[in-house]
Amino acid sequence: MNFSAFLDQLRNAERKGLAAPILLLMVLAMMVVPLAPPVLDLMFTLNITIAIVVLLGVVYVLRPMDFSSFPTVLLFVTLLRLALNVASTRVVLLHGHEGAGAAGHVIQAFGEFVVGGNYAVGFVVFVILTIVNFMVVTKGAERVSEVSARFILDSLPGKQMAIDADLNAGLMTREEARERRNEVREEADFYGSMDGASKFIRGDALAGIMILVINVIGGLLIGTMQHGMSLGDALKNYTLLAIGDGLVAQVPSLLLSTGVAVLVTRMSKSQDMSQQLVGQVFGQPRVLAIAATVLALIGFVPGMPNFVFLLLAAACGGIAWLLARKQRAAASAPPPPAAPTAPAELGWDDIGRTDAIGLEVGYRLIPLVDARQGGELMARIKGVRKKLTQDIGFLIPPVHIRDNLELQPASYRLLVHGVPVAEAQVYPDRDLALNPGRVFGTLDGIQTTDPSFGMPAVWIERGAREHAQTLGYSVVDCSTVVATHLSQVIQNHAHELFGHDEAQALVAQLAKQAPKLAEDLVPKLLPLNVFTRVLQSLLAERVPIRHLRVIAEALAEAAPRSQDPVALAGHVRVALGRQIVQEINGMAPELPVLTLGAPLEQVLQDSLKSGGTAIEPGLAERMHRSLTDGARKQEQAGQPAVLLVPNGLRPLLARFTRQTVPGLHVLSFDEVPDNKQIRMIGAIA
Repeated sequence: MNFSAFLDQLRNAERKGLAAPILLLMVLAMMVVPLAPPVLDLMFTLNITIAIVVLLGVVYVLRPMDFSSFPTVLLFVTLLRLALNVASTRVVLLHGHEGAGAAGHVIQAFGEFVVGGNYAVGFVVFVILTIVNFMVVTKGAERVSEVSARFILDSLPGKQMAIDADLNAGLMTREEARERRNEVREEADFYGSMDGASKFIRGDALAGIMILVINVIGGLLIGTMQHGMSLGDALKNYTLLAIGDGLVAQVPSLLLSTGVAVLVTRMSKSQDMSQQLVGQVFGQPRVLAIAATVLALIGFVPGMPNFVFLLLAAACGGIAWLLARKQRAAASAPPPPAAPTAPAELGWDDIGRTDAIGLEVGYRLIPLVDARQGGELMARIKGVRKKLTQDIGFLIPPVHIRDNLELQPASYRLLVHGVPVAEAQVYPDRDLALNPGRVFGTLDGIQTTDPSFGMPAVWIERGAREHAQTLGYSVVDCSTVVATHLSQVIQNHAHELFGHDEAQALVAQLAKQAPKLAEDLVPKLLPLNVFTRVLQSLLAERVPIRHLRVIAEALAEAAPRSQDPVALAGHVRVALGRQIVQEINGMAPELPVLTLGAPLEQVLQDSLKSGGTAIEPGLAERMHRSLTDGARKQEQAGQPAVLLVPNGLRPLLARFTRQTVPGLHVLSFDEVPDNKQIRMIGAIA
């Protein structure tokens, strides 16, 4: 039978599923049937070849699951090696008295190469090789396999649930879900099999040591007692054969142990291990340059092998220089033209997401938001968000910054839920000098108005900063102007930024402090939407909600009597009265207030009783004029402008003055704490 016919028969057996059983029977037969030395040479060489091929297959595989048959291959190769050990032991003990070549040229070559004329040295080398295989490589691979199998099995339920969730959400088809489940199951089976297969290598290493001892002792007894050899000749022959036989088995065992360790420590990547090592270890010029420097320093130390260290330093330095030049060339090369792609089909993901807070800048303001160019605006915005979150009482959403070529080069625009709410122009190369109301001179520059508070200001050259401060001006840079304007916009629109998600997050925070109160409040006493509207009403009037427990207790008390958000907000304001008044007037013992004239109060009370929710236009105009004059006088006197009204009128007048007289605070009588003295400074007629 020629070789091609033999290969055809092997292919036919493989197609019929007979290849694995036949190979297994052949391996088991080797333990019983005596093998001639030439056959042993062929099988030992085949064993080493298989070990090398398996190791290279592990090195070049992209992910462990691509070599899913590795545990079975490991079992077959281990059985083959043990069968060869049994067959070689038989030959060594039967024909060892004939000389070093009695068990074949492979065993003789390995024995003579390692022994080198000194049997003690050969024995020590074999023991060291076995210890390295058993205590280092095999032990480490076994531990990694065990831990990996445990983690994979622990994560199996979560992966299955994630696949079911994606399937129910329509993110994958049933076929894709079935394929994913098969991958998860195969991964669990693979690492579980690797955990068990690593025990084969450990047992094989132990068997190698025991077989060596048995061959030496048995050979000495057989050689001296049966064949009449002297103790020295028997020791020479059988020790050489035993060590050669052990090395022939331990070399492929070490290769396979290394393969197991490499496979179980691999991560799934789009590169094989060689590419990963070159790219991650030897592909970094900085690492090689530092290594070259250290080697060069060691090379100049007296007494060291200077030539070797300096040679390796030069090699590392040269490779680092070549890699650095290659990276610079790749960075400066123009990108390849993008291949034309067919337009993708539209989907729901193509709908643009609206950011809660947006900042659009002209191209001249881009350096302000680029930290690499020294821009400080990003840090200022982060500080604004942190301070407002602490002051107002809920997490301020992130500010999405983008450039807008439609704006003027030095202009910016602030948006809330995608709608522009403010716009201003700044000068990034100048500072803004604010006029606080009392200055001692004028400044040369661009006259303007502060975008945050409407104060008169001047854009001055940066060199005139100290001069402006000596004249009484408050000087700020461009980033501070934008950040302060953003802070004002967030405070004015905080009620629009607060929604159901934020309300639910506050309920969760309350549950940590007062779990029973949070459990009884939402949703037992109040639905979440009513709770949200109450907090929005407070934020619309710039009342912080950071004292959440006080708010929750007030709502829990008032909720059984009313579910009206306006009435509930009024009840909460009474509970927060001390906080509200303190933020308006500080710790001053007196609170200057404006009140309503008796006729005007009666007209408004009658309007509410008749079901009116708005003020008659003519009356509204006269009220607006009187309230504006009163608020202006208070501001000029350096005092807060407060309008004190009956409880029922407060929501109506607060809504009326919110936009028309923004500096006016509308309080009810019940909101003023008992320790505050009220000083009436005028009445609105």
